[in-house]
Amino acid sequence: MTIEELNKIKAAKADIVKVRTIIAEEGEKLAKETGYRKQVLVCGGTGCQSSHSMDVLKALKDELAAQGIADEVLVVRTGCFGLCSLGPIVIVYPEGAFYSQATPEGIKRIVDEHLVKGEICKDLLYKETVHEDGSIISLYETNFYRKQKRIALRNCGVIDPEDIEEYIATEGYQALYKVLDSMTPDEVVKEVLDSGIRGRGGAGFPTGRKWMFTKDAPGDVKYVACNADEGDPGAFMDRSILEGDPTLSSRL
Repeated sequence: MTIEELNKIKAAKADIVKVRTIIAEEGEKLAKETGYRKQVLVCGGTGCQSSHSMDVLKALKDELAAQGIADEVLVVRTGCFGLCSLGPIVIVYPEGAFYSQATPEGIKRIVDEHLVKGEICKDLLYKETVHEDGSIISLYETNFYRKQKRIALRNCGVIDPEDIEEYIATEGYQALYKVLDSMTPDEVVKEVLDSGIRGRGGAGFPTGRKWMFTKDAPGDVKYVACNADEGDPGAFMDRSILEGDPTLSSRL
């Protein structure tokens, strides 16, 4: 694939994904331009699946078909949002309406009242997103999220991890192209060293030093092994990345 082809895919999908990162009037306008007046994100992470989010997803698709609006609403199964205790999680954009502990029965109301009639089901929303005056705020303005600066997990809960075009829309493979097209191995290793990136295990070993050792080792062919073992099941770090943004490694 050429960089021109990559950028063509990026341009085609960029606005669809952007709708999930902005709300209010700008989001409403952009949503109309994408061809989908609504987007419904359903968490497909391990935590939400244990709370039967796949039943919620099926109920959503069935109800959209029954109401005759399946072509107007984009349904996206995402990775983990992080708030597993509130699962199953469903978010409707462009409003950014955050429905927590969703059920198949509740989904029928959301489709009928919110997606068809335009009335948000405020009693089903996560309570912290609803102000006393009835206005709603973004999930990312709540106490759990507002002080977070997501880096490795920034696409988790935003993109469909099984749709590579959505990954490309978020700058996916741009770094890989730069590396292959215009950088030497030494420049790549220096970039990683200078970044300060460390391993996500307990030792926190500098990633750049690992790359340097590998580059300098004897042999013309080198291999990269992806260690996705959950050695610390309480942390669940690898699980979140693999479920929510599995091709993250191509973006430096």
